[in-house]
Amino acid sequence: MIRKLLITVAVSVPCLAAAQISSEASDQTLNEVVITENRLQLPFTGQNRNIQIIDKEQIKALPAQSVAELLTYVSGVDVRQRGPWGAQTDISIDGGTFEQTIILLNGVKMVDPQTGHNTMNLPVSVGIIERIEVLKGSAARIYGINSLTGAINIVTVKPDRTGIEAQVNAGTNFKDNEENPDKIYSSKGIQLAGSYADENQNHLLSGDLQSGSGHRYNTAFKNHKLFYQGNMQLSSRDRLSVMGGYIYNNFGANGYYASPIDKEALEIVQTGIGSITYSNQVNDRLTISPRVNYRYNYDDYRFYRDDLSTARNQHYTHVLSPELNANYRTDFGDFGFGAEARFEKINSSNIGDHTRKNVGIYAEFGTEKIQDFQINAGAYVNYNSTFGWQVYPGLDVGYSINQFWNLYINTGTGQRIPSLTDLYYDTPSNVGNENLEPENSWYAEGGIKFNNSKLRLNASYFHRAVDNFIDWVRMNAEQPWHSENFLKNTVNGLNMSADYRRQLNQIHLMAGLSYTYLDPVLESKQAESNLSKYAIESLRHQLVAKATLGYKDFNITVTERFQERINYKSYFITDARVSYQLGSYAVFANASNLFDTEYIEVAATPMPGRWYNLGLKVSL
Repeated sequence: MIRKLLITVAVSVPCLAAAQISSEASDQTLNEVVITENRLQLPFTGQNRNIQIIDKEQIKALPAQSVAELLTYVSGVDVRQRGPWGAQTDISIDGGTFEQTIILLNGVKMVDPQTGHNTMNLPVSVGIIERIEVLKGSAARIYGINSLTGAINIVTVKPDRTGIEAQVNAGTNFKDNEENPDKIYSSKGIQLAGSYADENQNHLLSGDLQSGSGHRYNTAFKNHKLFYQGNMQLSSRDRLSVMGGYIYNNFGANGYYASPIDKEALEIVQTGIGSITYSNQVNDRLTISPRVNYRYNYDDYRFYRDDLSTARNQHYTHVLSPELNANYRTDFGDFGFGAEARFEKINSSNIGDHTRKNVGIYAEFGTEKIQDFQINAGAYVNYNSTFGWQVYPGLDVGYSINQFWNLYINTGTGQRIPSLTDLYYDTPSNVGNENLEPENSWYAEGGIKFNNSKLRLNASYFHRAVDNFIDWVRMNAEQPWHSENFLKNTVNGLNMSADYRRQLNQIHLMAGLSYTYLDPVLESKQAESNLSKYAIESLRHQLVAKATLGYKDFNITVTERFQERINYKSYFITDARVSYQLGSYAVFANASNLFDTEYIEVAATPMPGRWYNLGLKVSL
């Protein structure tokens, strides 16, 4: 195992070291993006936090068919899929749980009050994503509640021209289908996107139909998505943005939540989202931006897919979120301030009928006027109708050694309010606890960064302590899982990453190497023999290596992922992608899990083995 890990590093490092090779050809600079924080807008290079970016160029090169698969190539992000192609995915950051990471779409929070299992039910396909921003560390002062371990913001493209794009794909593992012996396991899909743009507006409409027979008994899926985004410049100082989407997700849930007794389970999740944002530049110093968001989710879990008369749970949730963000520029720095409210409602056959209200107020200040220093400080004051008032401060400080090297430290606090499933869920295998308290965290991190036109380096060390940590536990395998507050969950961790790009005449090179080490310690109120459903399954070691080599219109990408969980064997996953662009047409071939490794990411659900996927893309 160690030998293979060293070989992976040895193969990847020379790609990064190639940055020292001189060339008279023009260099391709790494994308400079402004991180979406709704109030203070800072470029990536001005951030004093551990932030990882998957940009458009990487998205095109990586062998990924879903947002979840893209995130598997970010070290420190724990992607725990129960099914193929993002059918059901839990996302956590740096040893946290999937309930402690907040997911945003174009800055709009996708929080699900029922359960974090539904958070990644997003109506966007890979083809319309501009970039993904991964912010690590407790971030309540930036994103509010439930951003206890970090935030992931998915930013869709803003078209700059009018056009139509279509893509078809098909895949298989060439293995016999258990439910249809005369067929093999397979998948297929079609994506359509149309855009319109002129000097005052741009619009994007996309649809995505994906389906497949799964990779083992009762894992077939249907995943249909529809998404619209529009941006209109009403005047020189006024802008209106509209976003809406819908996803229908139907998948066999064999072993997903109650293995081995849920072999015949089926789940249907439907999510609708809508957002309207108006931005007004009042004067040269003040900008205000009110926004209203709405999210609807229907979760239909059928323990027996062919018998709806028993063990069926139906949950209907509604979330309405008005908010106001503002920025005021002064000669010494920028002030950001705002307020938000969340009104949550659920009607459930199992959880019952409940409503919750949450109100938050933000205040931030950022300045670069002190020589060689960058400072951002702020606080988030929160009121919840169930848990009362709390305050969450945070501070980021950076010091520029020179134009390339930067030292940074940051500290912050965060909160995670129990989901309604944590509080009220009641089945023979899982029992909630309505006496749960919110989780509260304190986080501190220090690191060093290097950034030039070709190479990005980051190394950081962090400490995070979570009080009232929530997990599902039981004393033995015969008992049902029940949710409890643990005394404390402490994680110390190390993050390192390197990304390099270079254009040498008609040859393009893009490579990345990242590593995360986590040392979690759980101090439990319960007996040491307790079994934990999520906490003790976090990662210990995670290494991601990826390299893309392109010549003219031909590209080949190879990736290697190594993961070791606290209570599970270590494993390597190798993926590859080959693509060729011919004018308006592009063909690609993906191979996932090339060496057919057997592994699981959560519970007892085996992931797909080797899988091949072919596709054709047309842009007009």
